[in-house]
Amino acid sequence: MREVPLRIAASYRARARGLLGADGVDGALLITPCGSVHTFRMRFTIDVAYLDRRFNVLAVRTMKPGRLGRPRLRARHVVESEAGAMDGWGLRPGTRVRVSVPVTEVSPPVR
Repeated sequence: MREVPLRIAASYRARARGLLGADGVDGALLITPCGSVHTFRMRFTIDVAYLDRRFNVLAVRTMKPGRLGRPRLRARHVVESEAGAMDGWGLRPGTRVRVSVPVTEVSPPVR
């Protein structure tokens, strides 16, 4: 099992921004909920993995800047990384992604 640094974009603002304006990415970005992405105003080529609700990889695509990705009907999450990274991680359709969040990043229960 490979461990990769992961940022999570779950708010509307974070999802809308994604990797726009970035010069690169250290690890990966999980965008949730999300079923499709675009690379308008991107500065580099990215790998995109579409995940279902159980974090199983449905498809992996490499997208150059200025492209619009096809929506995936069963996709609930998207992982973005620099082009070529996912191949190196062995991420392909059928792979299950496990996301671990450190305890310090988890909100306390609401009473």
